[in-house]
Amino acid sequence: MFGDVALVVFLVAHALDGILTYIGVATFGMGAEGNPVVAWLMNALGYGPGLATAKVAAGVFGIALHLSDVHKAVAVLAGFYVVAAVGPWIAVLFVWS
Repeated sequence: MFGDVALVVFLVAHALDGILTYIGVATFGMGAEGNPVVAWLMNALGYGPGLATAKVAAGVFGIALHLSDVHKAVAVLAGFYVVAAVGPWIAVLFVWS
């Protein structure tokens, strides 16, 4: 059960990060994206396709960890994304705007 919850939180966190990143970049420009790999994908493929590529890849890797019974790592990564990606976007987009 722990592993399933960790995976769901991981996937939801990545989906929220993708949505919020799209809104943030559309609002503030590409300089708002802090991850150079994601920024490169977004420049090369477009905002939506670049973000989708990055988030699908992250989801696949999270699922692979889950299927390998590495649930604590998935939980730590989920928490990290909530704190380091989703939280800051919420603060920038909805609190400070």
